[in-house]
Amino acid sequence: MLPEGILPLINDQIRESKLYFEQDKQAGRAGVSLPESLARKYPHLRRSPGWYFLFCSKHYSQDPRSRGSYRHHLYPATARRAIAKAIQRAGIIKHATCHTFRHSFATHSLEDGVDIRTLQVLLGHKDVRTTMIYTHVINRGALGTMSPLDRL
Repeated sequence: MLPEGILPLINDQIRESKLYFEQDKQAGRAGVSLPESLARKYPHLRRSPGWYFLFCSKHYSQDPRSRGSYRHHLYPATARRAIAKAIQRAGIIKHATCHTFRHSFATHSLEDGVDIRTLQVLLGHKDVRTTMIYTHVINRGALGTMSPLDRL
């Protein structure tokens, strides 16, 4: 789920990705790496803007199978480092990682009254007991009810 508030940022990212695509096309670069079977079946697909990564690398990588030089997605470690740097700059002294956002999403969703089964689907849990772990951190009174005075 994407919050509506970040749609302008996502649109900026789409424009940046298209810019990389156009630069690559003008430079005659190969594009993005694809699974072998797809690359064989659709040889021009790797040069299609729809197959470019939304968060693509600024650099090219060599595909070990085809030996071609292709643009790849950002590595997960890049996002982790950016989050760690942002947490440090914000002066947050608690331990936090990318996974912290997942826990926050689950906890706040339950606090907002999202059904536990819906949350189970959103989080991709096979068993609802995994999702129920988040119920222990909700700051509510007996039986999960909230005082009407807390809504004022």
